[in-house]
Amino acid sequence: MEGRQNEKKNSNVEAIPYYKLFTFADSIDVMLMFVGTSASIANGFVLPLSSLLIGNTIDSFGETVDTKAMVIQISKVSLKFVYLAIGASIVSFLQVSCWTVTAERQVTRMRNGYLKSILMQDIAFFDKGVRTGEVVGRMSSDIINIHAAMGKKVGKFIQLISTFIGATAHFMMKAAINEQKAYLEADVVVAQTIGSIRTIASLNLEKQAVNKHNKALQKFHKSTVQDGLAAGTAMGLSMFCVYCSFSLAIWFGSKLILDKRYTAGNVMCVIETILNCSFCLVNATPYMSTFAGGRAAAFKMFDTINRKPEINAYDTSGRTMNDICGDIEFRNVYFSYPSRPNDEIFTGLSLTIPSGTTIGLVGESGSGKSTLISLIERFYDPQSGGIFVDGINLKDFQLRWLREKIGLVTQEPVLLALTIKDNIAFGKDNATLEEIRDAIELSNATKFIAEMPQGLDTLVGEHGIQLSGGQKQRIAITRAILKNPLILLLDEATSALDVESERIVHSALDKVMINRTTIIIAHRLSTVRDADMIVVVHHGSIVEKGSHSELKDLNGVYGQLLRLQEAKQDLEQQNTSRQEEILMGSSCRTSHCFSSPQSISPDPSTNAKSSESITTPLLAPFRQPHEVPLRCLTYLNKREILVLILGFGAAITNGLLQLILGILASITIRIFYEEPKELCKDTKFWSLIYVVLALISFTASFAQTYFLTEAGFWLMERIRLLSFEKVVHMEIGWFDDAKNSSGEISARLSTNAATIRGAVKDSFAMILQNSITIVAGLAISFIVSWQFATLTLVFLPLIIISGWGEVKFMGEFSAEAKMMYEEASQVAKDAIENIRTIASLCAEENVMQLFQNKSEGPMKLGMRQGLTHGITHGISFFFMYCVHATSFYIGALLVKDGRTTFPGIFCIFYAFTMTSSGISELLFLASDAPKIKASISSLLAILNRKSEIDSSTDYGVTLEDLKGNIEFQHVSFKYPSRPNIYVVSDFCLSIQAGKMVAVVGESGSGKSTLISLLQRFYDPDFGLITLDGIEIQKFQLRWLRQQMALVSQEPVLFNDTIRTNIAYGVGGEAATDAEIQTAAHLANAHTFISGLQQGYDTVVGERGGQLSGGQKQRIAIARAVLKGSKILLLDEATSALDAESEGVVQEALDRVMADRTRIVVAHRTVSFTLDLFLAEVVT
Repeated sequence: MEGRQNEKKNSNVEAIPYYKLFTFADSIDVMLMFVGTSASIANGFVLPLSSLLIGNTIDSFGETVDTKAMVIQISKVSLKFVYLAIGASIVSFLQVSCWTVTAERQVTRMRNGYLKSILMQDIAFFDKGVRTGEVVGRMSSDIINIHAAMGKKVGKFIQLISTFIGATAHFMMKAAINEQKAYLEADVVVAQTIGSIRTIASLNLEKQAVNKHNKALQKFHKSTVQDGLAAGTAMGLSMFCVYCSFSLAIWFGSKLILDKRYTAGNVMCVIETILNCSFCLVNATPYMSTFAGGRAAAFKMFDTINRKPEINAYDTSGRTMNDICGDIEFRNVYFSYPSRPNDEIFTGLSLTIPSGTTIGLVGESGSGKSTLISLIERFYDPQSGGIFVDGINLKDFQLRWLREKIGLVTQEPVLLALTIKDNIAFGKDNATLEEIRDAIELSNATKFIAEMPQGLDTLVGEHGIQLSGGQKQRIAITRAILKNPLILLLDEATSALDVESERIVHSALDKVMINRTTIIIAHRLSTVRDADMIVVVHHGSIVEKGSHSELKDLNGVYGQLLRLQEAKQDLEQQNTSRQEEILMGSSCRTSHCFSSPQSISPDPSTNAKSSESITTPLLAPFRQPHEVPLRCLTYLNKREILVLILGFGAAITNGLLQLILGILASITIRIFYEEPKELCKDTKFWSLIYVVLALISFTASFAQTYFLTEAGFWLMERIRLLSFEKVVHMEIGWFDDAKNSSGEISARLSTNAATIRGAVKDSFAMILQNSITIVAGLAISFIVSWQFATLTLVFLPLIIISGWGEVKFMGEFSAEAKMMYEEASQVAKDAIENIRTIASLCAEENVMQLFQNKSEGPMKLGMRQGLTHGITHGISFFFMYCVHATSFYIGALLVKDGRTTFPGIFCIFYAFTMTSSGISELLFLASDAPKIKASISSLLAILNRKSEIDSSTDYGVTLEDLKGNIEFQHVSFKYPSRPNIYVVSDFCLSIQAGKMVAVVGESGSGKSTLISLLQRFYDPDFGLITLDGIEIQKFQLRWLRQQMALVSQEPVLFNDTIRTNIAYGVGGEAATDAEIQTAAHLANAHTFISGLQQGYDTVVGERGGQLSGGQKQRIAIARAVLKGSKILLLDEATSALDAESEGVVQEALDRVMADRTRIVVAHRTVSFTLDLFLAEVVT
């Protein structure tokens, strides 16, 4: 029974009730919506009133014999049209401006509320599959759909509303929901790929990322077809009913005239009303699809907003005290992660930590050390047992107050894409500059910050990419020092520091730790040697505890780990003692020419900037996309030319049918004044003609909607694929620009492609349809009576000018708002990706304030845009009804002078009415033109940009037998984002094939930069890098990177299974289970993988969040082993491993890579093999 209920529940349409979209309305918004609704209803009455006046006009023409009396009667009606024009302009302004302004206000609050609810959630919420790309997608593309469903289109819909449309709502809703789900999958792929672009490039996974993105879009196609069929059927039936209602009205109207109960004017008033209401019905149908999309988009968003987390950072209930002592106790704790409920981490763990003491936690990777810290921070609650501070259960404290008392520095330091000062300031609300500088001094960060181009105001980049690992770690430590916590948690906090920096920072931490309860997690036992108590954790249990002196002589786990590390330390000291000799005397050594790099002649033969790339822009004809964006769409959509011809042909047919309908109305007026016998005969004939037109209209409307929905999808898919493919092949330096962060690129691709799809699917067809109506209407007007047509044309330039002004202002607003929204999206993305750090720092409110500040600008621009649109829209309505007033009065004068006829006047009037209506609709559609143009130009800027280091080209040299000799020849380099500071200056180094070189130096000295240059993430400004004597710029880039395997200090895993992450070592190609398991064995990862419930099929979470640091590192090493490259690059690759694992892994690497060239970036000179050379890098 329960299963059937769940099945039934899942089959329900996932959409919120429409009224809930307005949950975030305040009293001002309620007033705006009330005024907007009232204005919309009033605007809806304008057309019936116009029909009534037209009926009066017909009677004045047809029943008044005296031409002078006729002119007087017509002048009175014309004056009423002027009054109507004034009223229509006012209500049109109120309708558009009120709904646009309130939509901007409410959507901004909705975005803020959604982000706040995300930041409010417990960590388990993120462990269960909530992906950053999905959240960014909801805050960009979904918000656009919600905004459309709440803004000016609501007022337009109320104006056009008809109950018939409700029958199609359910089908449109299901299609819209499927579209949202499929589209978000593509957004997730984009965000994950761009956020890990260096790993993608190193592993040559660009093609695999593009294919994954393509598969996500293919799912989107199925729902698009359903959407096209539903919308096409709805539109076709609507138009069929319009023409059939005309047929019935003419036949029945003739009966009423023959019975002498109605005049021709009365009947035409009814028919005119039917005409207007019918077109309102037709024009309202697309808005139903918009509302369905908005409801579907809002479902998941509101689901999150309404979710009540079990651990709520915003919950103000709970105990607070003046202070805490810092006694911590674990009592019989049982715990397993919510995402892996069957993998028990702790089974009855108990531990007491007295206040003011320092506790060292040691043990192998994945033993549960970091989990203890997560429980103290209350990222999770245990399934049973309790954690107590000063004898009080953590659950009884107010969560925010508790976390303010705890300082955390993790193994992988987290920085947001802000300035150094902003990142440090997260440690304390309203911290002064003096306090920040004092904390910097304590953490030994003063020197490197002072050397930055903007000092404290230097932007650190996404994930802190502009800083070295050690520099990031010192910023994180500075932040913790500024927080001044009573409980300090250090999770491998100094693992990324060089020896000297670590010594200084430890000295600072020793001062900070006085009178504080401190828990230190470390793989290097020297870090915890002086701790008051050392706790050894093994498989989630405490196997030993005591002081260093108590444990070292025991023949236990700690003693074994200690002996392993002491042996390694002896070798390290030997290396240190001969480091100077090696550096000074080795034939393979570095040299530094300290003369200014600018004095080095940039000879073309030695300049590393590649000039031989043959990559050409994808869209060569459109090198200046801002000038020809619409023509470019035609170029991109040319494969669907037949579909477009059918769709636009149907739109042309619909445009002509609208005009024919108006002309037939004028013919109807004539036949209503015929003799009874002729009247009966002609009404039957024309009624049948309307039925024929109904069938034609059904076919044309269905074809237009269905074919253009298809064409819109294929264009959207092509643009996204081309843009994404272009993005993944950009040089790494391009991503260092804050404008090209993963959050902004993801939002740009998502929103721009969706906007362009909507343009092809809806806007362009309506523009073409209305344009045909305008041109044909003007042609018919001049054919029937050029004098009358010329005189009435005087108002058209005024309508066009008002529309041009609207488009101009809207264009200026759209581009600026778009850029601001992308910046806000990046703030949200950074916060969600680093949710643990945000929670630990109690920085939710800071992030919200930053996000709200970024969102405030677009909201104000949107409100100004709404007011501008409202004014111009009202003016266009005023002019349109003034045209009616003028045309009838002039027409009466022309009839009086015998220059035209009564039927001719109404033929021109209806033609001109359709023309004016077409212009009005075009102006309404034109308000979206700047947004469409900005989207096209934004994507074309990506498509037409030539990557300076392009991995997509097959151009370049490949070698059948690579030896692995590497040479840096007088290399100088500065990052594009810091063009005034040389990171590497006149660097020389020669590495023989099959040898190992350890590159050492202080944090930020440029060690990791050398590896980036070798992999051609960047090209040097001066000098050469050669491989087997050939400049690396001459190699095919993909081949070059395939020859190198990189394991970095902060390993990047993808939100996929362990099996797939290891298989990425061979570029995503098919790797057998035996090969994958062999690589895992060699990396000492097979045992812990097999111990997981899903084994190799365990999903590692976003950026490997479901695994410990050591476990992630071993999977990354397994991936590198599987790659089997000739050159191995290890950037602090074993820093996250415990002593035993490090020894086993290093032994395996030595065995597998025995005949390979190895470059090891290290803070400590550990002897890997006897052929080690040391290359010291200094700044």
